[in-house]
Amino acid sequence: VQGSSSTYTLSRKGTVYSCTCPAWRNQSATIDLRTCKHLRGYLGEDVEVARVGASPATRVSTPRTSSGGGGTTSSKKGEKETAPPVLLAHKWETDHDPTGWWMSEKLDGVRAYWDGEAFVSRLGNKFYAPEWFTSDLPADTLDGELWVGRKLFSKTISIVRSGAGGELWKNVSYVVFDAPNAKGGFEDRIAHLHKVLGRAEAPHARVLEHVVCEGIVHLREELAKVEALGGEGLMLRRPSSKYEAGRSGSLLKVKTFHDAEGRVIGHAPGAGKHKGRLGAVICELPNGVKFNVGTGFTDAERDDPPPIGSVITFRYQELTDDGVPRFPSWVGVRIDAEWPPSSEAKPISQAGAKGSAEKPKVVAAKPAKVKPTAPEPADDGDDDAARDADDAEDAVAASPPPKPAADFFVSLIHHDENKFWQIEVRGSTQYTRFGKVGSPGQTRLSEIGSATAARSDADKRAMLKRKEGYVAKK
Repeated sequence: VQGSSSTYTLSRKGTVYSCTCPAWRNQSATIDLRTCKHLRGYLGEDVEVARVGASPATRVSTPRTSSGGGGTTSSKKGEKETAPPVLLAHKWETDHDPTGWWMSEKLDGVRAYWDGEAFVSRLGNKFYAPEWFTSDLPADTLDGELWVGRKLFSKTISIVRSGAGGELWKNVSYVVFDAPNAKGGFEDRIAHLHKVLGRAEAPHARVLEHVVCEGIVHLREELAKVEALGGEGLMLRRPSSKYEAGRSGSLLKVKTFHDAEGRVIGHAPGAGKHKGRLGAVICELPNGVKFNVGTGFTDAERDDPPPIGSVITFRYQELTDDGVPRFPSWVGVRIDAEWPPSSEAKPISQAGAKGSAEKPKVVAAKPAKVKPTAPEPADDGDDDAARDADDAEDAVAASPPPKPAADFFVSLIHHDENKFWQIEVRGSTQYTRFGKVGSPGQTRLSEIGSATAARSDADKRAMLKRKEGYVAKK
């Protein structure tokens, strides 16, 4: 469409209508609630009012009390009045002793606060679930995740945004990990959850399993189990801790890779097998650092990329000295995110959390270990087989221990073509970086299957590059 001074592009992806104009891109509303004069002119004023007003994410007021009583209910200063007072995590650092803390799997789903009547996001947006999904939930206030399964974050987002009419909600579970307004410490609130959910007999809701962490070795063992199954990581909860609004040192997230949010500011065209569709999304961080995310996309996502202006989640290994994410990999679009983010998780050394030697009280039955075999929903074809062979979908996110040296590393340069090529092996994962000298280049992550096979394959690829005229970088 022709604007007052420029031409803008209107597009549609699912329930999201977008425009490349500044008015649409710079709105603070979630992307499915945005509109602009160009969309109103093209679709019609009445259509846009109906579309935005009936969106699956609508601002709601959150009750400040519930039948549980006794929890923290006041909003953090500066936050939206409609946002529920949810507890947020800091990052775990390796110098923090987790012995005696409660440990559970970190679910890669959609955070959902049940206010006794409806699901509300951490920013105060209402999620419309089918009545049959919510009819048996208790009137108590609950905090948990709407979750489909490991490595199915994008599918979860799609279902939650579909509204109350979708049969796909049968694939969703509401996994509850706290009762914000129940009395007592964490163990008391978990016992309360088992009681109220057991009484309600809600078939689509369950309490998240927790186990007492026995120390660093135990933490690493459980993290490795979860990661091997495609899980995101672990959560640590301080024993006897209260539920408090905002980021707290009583809740820590443990992951092998970091994750972060960025805003899409452009699309880079693909080459080779991706010619004619998305090659990478061009993103920016809140501090203005720009970078490309080119791995982790399905073919369908490359054909229909996230709109400019949308906020995405990506995973990365570390930051370069210039603050650029290294090996960024696509996770999905955030349906409930503000830009720039109002708060960020800090490492535990900054958060002020302290270890506890106090042995926590075991609630209900002896807690089972983190379940590595939770049933996955039926496959809908949107799995790893549909992803690019060179993309790494097994890169799972966190605050890592001090990074060891690479198992294998080669850095080559082609002087005549002014190109560079690097390959790094860590365990069974290969990180290949290539491009024009002086540019950040592109990065691909490949999961080979075993550490031995990854090193052998990397050595062969380096030999082939040398035959093409590449030489060792001096």
